[in-house]
Amino acid sequence: MAGTFGDPEVVEENIDILIIGGGMAACGAAYEIMPWLEAAKKEGHDLSVRLVDKAAMDRSGAVAQGLSAINTYIGEEQDPADYARMVSNDLMGITRDDLAYDVGRHVDDSVHLFEEWGLPIWKTLDDGTRVDGARWPAQGGKLLVEGGKPVRSGKWQIMINGESYKWIVAEAAKKAIGMDNITERVFVVKLVNDKNRENTIAGAVGFSTREDKVYVYTAKAILLVAGGCVNIFRPRSVGEGQGRAWYPVWNAGSTYTMAAEAGAELTLMENRFVPARFKDGYGPVGAWFLLFKAVATNAFGEVYMDKNKEMLNDYPPYGQAAVPASCLRNHLMLKEMKEGRGPMYMDTVTALANLREELTPKEVKHLEAEAWEDFLDMCVGQCGIWVGENIEPEKKNSELMPTEPYLLGSHSGCCGIWVSGPTDVGAPTTEEHEDKDKIPSHLPEGWNWGYRGMTTVNGLFTAADGVGASGHKFSSGSHAEGRLAAKAMVQYCMENDYTPELDTSVDDLVAEIYQPVRTYLEHKDYTTAIDVNPNYITPRMLQFRLQKIMDEYVAGVATYYQTNAHMMAVAEEKLEMLKEDAQKMRAKDLHELLRAWENYHRILTAEAHMKHIQFREESRYPGFYYRTDFNLIDEENWHCFVNSVYDKETKTWTVFKRAHKDLVDKSKLFK
Repeated sequence: MAGTFGDPEVVEENIDILIIGGGMAACGAAYEIMPWLEAAKKEGHDLSVRLVDKAAMDRSGAVAQGLSAINTYIGEEQDPADYARMVSNDLMGITRDDLAYDVGRHVDDSVHLFEEWGLPIWKTLDDGTRVDGARWPAQGGKLLVEGGKPVRSGKWQIMINGESYKWIVAEAAKKAIGMDNITERVFVVKLVNDKNRENTIAGAVGFSTREDKVYVYTAKAILLVAGGCVNIFRPRSVGEGQGRAWYPVWNAGSTYTMAAEAGAELTLMENRFVPARFKDGYGPVGAWFLLFKAVATNAFGEVYMDKNKEMLNDYPPYGQAAVPASCLRNHLMLKEMKEGRGPMYMDTVTALANLREELTPKEVKHLEAEAWEDFLDMCVGQCGIWVGENIEPEKKNSELMPTEPYLLGSHSGCCGIWVSGPTDVGAPTTEEHEDKDKIPSHLPEGWNWGYRGMTTVNGLFTAADGVGASGHKFSSGSHAEGRLAAKAMVQYCMENDYTPELDTSVDDLVAEIYQPVRTYLEHKDYTTAIDVNPNYITPRMLQFRLQKIMDEYVAGVATYYQTNAHMMAVAEEKLEMLKEDAQKMRAKDLHELLRAWENYHRILTAEAHMKHIQFREESRYPGFYYRTDFNLIDEENWHCFVNSVYDKETKTWTVFKRAHKDLVDKSKLFK
């Protein structure tokens, strides 16, 4: 261990496969990879693996606090093509059907594993009784894999007792990969390309959040699954509520920024998710809408989805779907808010009263308990608000509010990285059946280059929030996608025999990682108050500036999610100055070093988001954002992917269109 803070010990490690992250996708990869490594060893390939997590796997990722439902389970009622159709419809027609279909045909296997590992899943018994995950075994229920029927809260969602969901999944992952192959509390912040091979990954560098250490990894294949992006927009909860968010606050855009800097092609970074949630606590609404059959109203008790349904006709064909897209549901709510008919409410009182007429008193009591557990499972803060504001859901309705925007690829959003899909989706020609090495012609050009989940950078893979153009994977689909990537990474290492070499020296990497620390040490004595200094800016203050820029100019809550070309031109100028000032960020300790690097990642992710909205001259996602200068959906010119590539040398973006193609019939979606 080096002596003083700012002179870190350097740990170098040469491995074959590096997994960056500890969420559901990383757990899926960790669980899946060991049998494939054993198979590779039998063929003469002795490959090593390491998983590196910024936090600890037990409580890492978006499922950290728990969930009350698994949102993607196909079951016997639907098929993967139905799932691909749903994903496309909810994301306004621009998705990769090959990726969604692939998740759809694998996701149930991960859910069956969760139940095998001990996750309690609600069941519907033969007599129609619904029982929670703790009670069905004693009442003759069956496992899903044995034909057990889950309790569905929606077409794709199944109810669980999920307060320990992540613990259960992480335990299986740790047991499979082995604790000797896991490093926790290390924040990987930069990918490094190969010195000798163009457009190829060679390693990564990060630092310990607990010790004065820098870790430098050399690897042939890397799975980058560090989540989506939160807190680039000013949140609705400020002051004493700062830090509250719907998605996990530790998701800092690391996946998108590190991939972009390595040269990976991004896709649909203009897409964002603006969930409608219980006000101030960000509590989930899915169970209330789907399981309890509650409706949302304006302040006058009017159901805005019914009142404003004719607005959906402005967005054919998506507005005519049996289930309108998430953004369109927001669109109808925002009309009420803009025209002064707020606050908006979830009508919990009527929903629970109706249930009392349909269910036995015992069942009602159980559901009322579930109403609280829904928050205890995944958003404890909402329970605090109910208690603090004297809200009993059977007696008093709760306010709803659209949140600040979030960037993600695994929930109701689809921004992320352009990746290689499966080769066997669709109808290959006879010739293609005979020549397994030929890329199938039924897939559009540029959709597949051999390894499922690999980005356009050789050896760099991603999954879950990292995979763009394929939303609605949620927890189970993210786990399944991590498993698919694990298999592909082993295949890549077996088929590409070379020794990676970093294109940047270890000394230069360490100097870059610890620059905020050295900035602080050099200038800290210039003033008597260390937080007030003309030579550096604190990470906290820099984040406030970023959030203000994005909120006011790039369609945040301050403008009712509206922007235009002129506003984004201002944002562009301000972001350039912010990037300059970011080089002066200080880190007085390891925690601030963590915050500094999260800010670096957030800034570039925010810039990508702005550049894509700037390029796409339409409002593809009304209710999530509006370009007031192009306030329409332009199917003729913009029914396409918007993709981009970042040049880290010139620090410039190249944004361009990629053609879209439907691989499954979408007509049955519409009325």
